[in-house]
Amino acid sequence: MQNLKLPVTIDPYKSAQRRLECDGIFQLAEMNRLLESCESTTEQIEVSFQFDVDELGLIVISGRGSASVGLICQRCNDEFAHTLEIDFQFSPVKNAEGAADLPSYYDAIELDENGEVNLRELVEDELLLAIPLIPRHELDDCKGEADTTWGELPEELDKPNPFDVLKQLK
Repeated sequence: MQNLKLPVTIDPYKSAQRRLECDGIFQLAEMNRLLESCESTTEQIEVSFQFDVDELGLIVISGRGSASVGLICQRCNDEFAHTLEIDFQFSPVKNAEGAADLPSYYDAIELDENGEVNLRELVEDELLLAIPLIPRHELDDCKGEADTTWGELPEELDKPNPFDVLKQLK
């Protein structure tokens, strides 16, 4: 597959009528919000888009993509490699009222003033949502000591109940 640079914006109605399918890349240097959220990244993000019309007559933009990023482990503060995988289905709407009429299996994406969809922002938003809430290594790979105890607690940690004093007052 050739690494073709994808257009930033596209008319979803014309693309859906032609049942357009496109594979290509976006340069990560153009995605400032994602760059701020990650320690390191690859240079490119591979994405594929399919434009179609569903059985309800709705325009559908579906696709998938992946990017390798470096995140900071919240347990040991070391950087680790993580692959962000995205899979999406959108239907373009002109305003917020149109979004309420969509079936639940489609996410709404608003058209700009030219009636186009910004594909780069769409992909950047989805990649930001794919970042784990608490990024961390697998427990075996983590260099830091885990501050959690698994299994039975040691006996020296058994402390007297502070409410036992109240039983004596009764």
